Amino acid sequence: MDIKIRTWLLDIQQCIDEIFLFIADQKDFKAYQKDLKTKKAVERNLEIIGEAVNRIIKMDANLQFQNAKNIIGTRNRIIHSYDNISDELIWTIVCRDLPELK
Repeated sequence: MDIKIRTWLLDIQQCIDEIFLFIADQKDFKAYQKDLKTKKAVERNLEIIGEAVNRIIKMDANLQFQNAKNIIGTRNRIIHSYDNISDELIWTIVCRDLPELK
């Protein structure tokens, strides 16, 4: 496997681990919603995950990610439509989708 792809896969793993670390103290959605630093940190890591997935599939189309288009689309929405990102959407992604991606 190409060294760049390995690096991006490690970046994805690290970002997922960091997100789970950041929300470890969050007991529920309301606590997450009130914690601006955690929200921003989670969003930044989701951006990195989306960019890494995008680079990987551009470099090697044989590598498949379930929901790759959604992952990349979320990254694009966070970056380009930051004012339309809901806390509910991010929380759902973190709780439902990230464990599966990991």
